Amino acid sequence: MYKEHSAKQNSLRATDFLLQLGMVEQVKACADGRCSLSKTIEFNSHIHLPPNFSAFESVSEAVNLAAQQNVRVLGAGNYYDFSVYNEFAQAAFKKGIFPLFGTEIIALERNLQQQVIRVNDPGNPGKYYICGKGISRFERLSRRADELLSVIRSNDALRIRRMEEKLSRVFSERGVEMGLTDASVIDRVVRRYGCDRLTVTLQERHLAQAFQEVFFEKVPEEGRIQRLAEIFGCQAKSGPQDAVGIQNEIRSNLMKAGKACFVEEKFVDLSQAKQLILELGGIPCYPVLADGAKQRCEYEIRVEELIGNLNAGGYSMAEFIPVRNQPEVLAEYVGAIRKAGIAVVAGTEHNTLDMLPIAPTCADGQNLPEQLKDIFREGVCVLAAHAFLSAHGLCGFVDERNNPNPDYNSTAERIEGFRKIGSVVLERYFQKQNAN
Repeated sequence: MYKEHSAKQNSLRATDFLLQLGMVEQVKACADGRCSLSKTIEFNSHIHLPPNFSAFESVSEAVNLAAQQNVRVLGAGNYYDFSVYNEFAQAAFKKGIFPLFGTEIIALERNLQQQVIRVNDPGNPGKYYICGKGISRFERLSRRADELLSVIRSNDALRIRRMEEKLSRVFSERGVEMGLTDASVIDRVVRRYGCDRLTVTLQERHLAQAFQEVFFEKVPEEGRIQRLAEIFGCQAKSGPQDAVGIQNEIRSNLMKAGKACFVEEKFVDLSQAKQLILELGGIPCYPVLADGAKQRCEYEIRVEELIGNLNAGGYSMAEFIPVRNQPEVLAEYVGAIRKAGIAVVAGTEHNTLDMLPIAPTCADGQNLPEQLKDIFREGVCVLAAHAFLSAHGLCGFVDERNNPNPDYNSTAERIEGFRKIGSVVLERYFQKQNAN
């Protein structure tokens, strides 16, 4: 079961700092006055930390870079293991950064797959990315959360093992013996990050990186392009020293659907993914792709239809990765979604080796419009308030069944109320950190 290889039970939990920010009544009383988060504070609701595949070599590197770039609210959204979150919380406190905890889950909606409707994965109809924001019960899992995480990890591990075997066979048939197994790829991740091997969830990118590294070790630079053409069955586009480019080509030419090393994924369904998020104490959050794909996914083509889908799915929060989006498209979608009473946040993922700025920007490095920054700041305040109330055993932005907090008469009132509470929570955290 997941518990057996999850984080060691520390006496200090990652979320304990939330209990040290004052009594709920005190925070709510302060929130009744005029309160807003400083516009000078940058934010990021979604990065991936190692041992997830990540641009960062360590948790400390991610936190240090965030501090250097004035990012004061930073959210992690790791796949399927949260052992690193205690280290993340401690590092964030030392740098005056408020940590938000989350997760990302891949699910499958078979009815959408049968209708050939793409949701937020441009290459796979029915495949569905969903995020859990503000999770707080990841160190002492419920029985159901433990069961769901164990199923997900087992399915992933089996798929990656079969994919590794296919990759090794293709490289061997083209004259390059790799000597890799899924276990040896995990060993590489452990050596790179100094982590416990039981916390590693292998991803396609881990495989591609390992095969690229061994390929470089075994094939001299002058022979790489010709050998890659033989392996891929087409000419490589990357140069012989372009490690990241060749990793991407290994994925696109060998590992994607229809390619020689593809292995069909076995997903939980969307209801199970949402159940896991709620069991972890989080908010189910829909990640919007919009113009992040060359051709927009059918689920998202028109923002009005997307909002209808979000309302039907019970979503009270959406997330953007703005570096994928042009400013005008981002403004259209964010503005309409927020007007519909859905809180909105923004992150960067950092789930490739590209070291992007930690404060979110739009496509091609264009700045985020200020009015969108205000909406995203509001969203991180909602998350801070949700995490604070949940840590105290109270209903957050949504309850354990995804019902909206009953203390508010409307979605607008609820978002505004949580914005105020979250602003107080964040200011108290920053004040406490400065005092230390």
